Parts: sequence; structure tokens; C-alpha cells
Amino acid sequence: MENVANKRKSARFDCYVPVDGKEGASFSSTKTVDISRDGIGFLSNRAIPLNERVAIELVLKPDTEPVLVIGEVKWVRKIVNTDQYRIGLTFADVIDGSRDDIDSSLNNRFLDREMA
Repeated sequence: MENVANKRKSARFDCYVPVDGKEGASFSSTKTVDISRDGIGFLSNRAIPLNERVAIELVLKPDTEPVLVIGEVKWVRKIVNTDQYRIGLTFADVIDGSRDDIDSSLNNRFLDREMA
């Protein structure tokens, strides 16, 4: 298996949260595993087609407006000895909010905690 980490442009932070998706849709029953300013990683019980695009609302801080992005599936890998898939998705377009909003929220949430 190729080393995916070598292709990453920015730091990833562990982020284990369930995804609130429309029942029966591609991303229902998925869970995030990591996030960066450029994309997000998921675990899913089904393979998702490469290049599939999906609208994602990122709620980065309580009591703030979410950032709306269009994500695009860049890679899908079956996890050995499981029924799950690891999925890498990039933020192709930021529709509402900005990458700076994402970057700032991630840095405040994760980097500040690591330095404390």
C-alpha cells in the first residue's frame, strides 16, 4: 500500500465523530477519523466511488455558523480483516466560510491543546 501521508499538504488532526448524513446516502453510517484544512478522512461500511462530490457542513465551534464545503473522494481502501473502508476526501470548494476559518478553528482546537 502506498504511503498516503506523503501526499498530504497540511497537518491532520484526529477527529472521531459520527457523520450526520441522509439515510441511505453515500455518507450515511460513516465516522470521521481525521481532518485538516484541506480534507477529511472517514471510515465507512461501504466503498464510495472515486471523485464523488458531496456537500459537507463543518460545525467547527459551538454557537458559530458552519463552514459549507464541497468534498471530493480522492481515495478508498478496504481495511484488512474488516467490513470497513478508509476514505480520503479533499475540500474541492469552500462555498460558505473560508479555508482560513477551517485553519483557525483546527489550530485553536488542536494545536493550543497540545501546547498546554
